[in-house]
Amino acid sequence: MGKLVLYGVEPSPPVRAVKMTLAALGLQYEYKLVKLLEGEHKTAEFMRKNPQHTVPLLEDDGQYLWDSHAIMAYLVRRYAKDDTLYPKDFIKRAIVDQRLHFETGVLFQGCLRNIALPLFYGNDIEVPRAKIDAIYEAYDFLEVFLADQPYLCGQTITLADFSNISTVTSFAGLAPIDAAKYPKLKAWVARMSQIPNYNQSNGYGAQMLVDMFKEKIQRIV
Repeated sequence: MGKLVLYGVEPSPPVRAVKMTLAALGLQYEYKLVKLLEGEHKTAEFMRKNPQHTVPLLEDDGQYLWDSHAIMAYLVRRYAKDDTLYPKDFIKRAIVDQRLHFETGVLFQGCLRNIALPLFYGNDIEVPRAKIDAIYEAYDFLEVFLADQPYLCGQTITLADFSNISTVTSFAGLAPIDAAKYPKLKAWVARMSQIPNYNQSNGYGAQMLVDMFKEKIQRIV
């Protein structure tokens, strides 16, 4: 095993998803903070490692990988003792992949990034109500995914759970989960909060992002 180095920032949901994967696999790694708001991800040194200048970025024995889902799948394929987190069965893996793509396209890009970019890299202090409604629409889908099972893809935790929980918990201050309307989603969030090293891997960072939103947003219109 080579030396693992994770480049990231705590509030980032994709970074937290990778941290949960590393924790689940029991892997030791060095963590390097990247100050995004100060532009450290756009330095020549960082862009040499990752031309897309995004986090997370994983270094493994001199090789560089970015995109949280690619990193998570790589870690399981290379270091996991079994395929529970990312099944080899074609159908089971396809379901995990679908939930991962849901997190990317719907939760992260369609909801979180759509709100965060104008706030943190622009001058916006308001969030349109339609953007909050989009989060609740995503909750509707997650409630369906969890219809008859404890986790997003079945009876055991997979990479899809790590990825989706990292973003869902970032919405706590924007779109609270109503237990009456979303009982299965609410229970899943509580269930995920009990996994080993949850706060270190996700909880604290999620709260940091929630606080950042709270400080920045003045109105939902």
